[in-house]
Parts: sequence; structure tokens; C-alpha cells
Amino acid sequence: MEPLVVRTADFRLAWRLLREIHNRKLPCIQLHPDDPLPYEDSVWLGTVAEVESFSDGRGVWAIEGEIELAIERALHVNRRLGPIIVLTFGVDPGPRPGLAWLADGVLIGVAQLERVDDVANHIRAIATAIEHDRIEVKIGDGSITLRNRIANVCIARKMHIEFVDERRTSHGISRHHHHAAATKIAMMQGKRVVERQSVSPADGELRELQRRSRRMSEGKLTISSDLAKAVAVGRITMEEAIDRQYSL
Repeated sequence: MEPLVVRTADFRLAWRLLREIHNRKLPCIQLHPDDPLPYEDSVWLGTVAEVESFSDGRGVWAIEGEIELAIERALHVNRRLGPIIVLTFGVDPGPRPGLAWLADGVLIGVAQLERVDDVANHIRAIATAIEHDRIEVKIGDGSITLRNRIANVCIARKMHIEFVDERRTSHGISRHHHHAAATKIAMMQGKRVVERQSVSPADGELRELQRRSRRMSEGKLTISSDLAKAVAVGRITMEEAIDRQYSL
């Protein structure tokens, strides 16, 4: 893949673009708007006015607040992807969900989100940036309550939802590598879901979270049912719940 080119006189925009590109570990070149492009058909990012003013290369406009979407558009152009039939999203649910997206089975992006409630909006934003015929959203079932919260929002937005047996994705993957699990989830066959799901943690789910807390703390403690419920609905992570239990 040819390097993306950040080519703008807007210092603030350039800084935000470069930070996101570097975070994704993508090849990149920074140029002044008057500098020649490294290749005749280089994909470059700039302001709306700059893209409209220059006819060389393949310009992609970017604005603050939509940096990730601009980069997704640029990557789509850079990979010379034609219209995509199926845009598939894999979601590894958790307090900080992992997300991966595939174009007709080919991985084109991953992300680690900060909140459960960000998932549906992030999916919609990426889908808006990439031309496609239909969307599939596959959600791992490792955290039932968080899975159901994400599914309900996506169902309300008329997305195709499938639940995937997450136990088949965990082999060889660190529990912290949520985007890697999300990629495996996206590639697997799931079970179609069309009805709204319950978001109340079941007793069995809370007991399982308490069992995990004992394992993670090497048998030193078991988190309370209240803390287990907070983990189940995504208010805190398991690590935070263990720390709070220690302080009680």
C-alpha cells in the first residue's frame, strides 16, 4: 500500500491526522500544499478547500471531529476497493469493546472503543464512509449483558445482527487483545438475532463474573454481587472491580 499523504496548511488538522495515522501504524508522508506528490495518483488528505483547489493525485477532504472517517475514506481509495457487497463488523463486547471490519471477507480496519455505547455510532460512521451494499454485525457472546446492550441499539437501527460463540475465538489471544478477538468474530458464522434482548444480568452471569474475579486475583478475593453487576452492565472493568473490593 502506498503511503497516505497529509498535505494541508492547517496545522491543527495535520496534527490530528498524523496522530491517528501513526496510531494505526500506517505509512505516511507529510507535505506542504505546494509540494509535489510522491506519486502521480497519491492519496492525500487536506481541508475541503484544499481538495477542491488541487486536481493532482486523489484528494480526500478531512474535518476536525471526523478524523477517523477521513482516514477510512482515504484507505478505501488507496486500496482501490470497488463497491463492497458485504461490510462485516465483528464486536468483542466488554467495557472497552474491540471492533473489526471486513470488506467482502478482507480485514480493512480495527479499533478499540472506550465505551459500550460508542459501538453502534462507530459502526454507522464507518459504514457511511465506505460504499457497500449491506452490513452484517457479529457480536461475541462472552459478556451477555454487554452483548445485548450493543445488539439492541443495532437492531433499533435496522442492522443485521448475529451472535457468535466467543469461546471459539479465545484460543491464543490475550484477554486484552479485544480487536484481535473482534476480527475472529467477524470471520465466523453466527446465529441471526432479530428481537430485542434482555439487559438485566442473570444470576448465573454474576456468579461467573465472581468466579473470574477469584481466578484473576489468584484466589485472594471474590467481588461482591453489586460490583459484579457493575461489571456486567459496563460501568467498570473487572480490574477496577477487583481494586474496589481490595479497598473495602
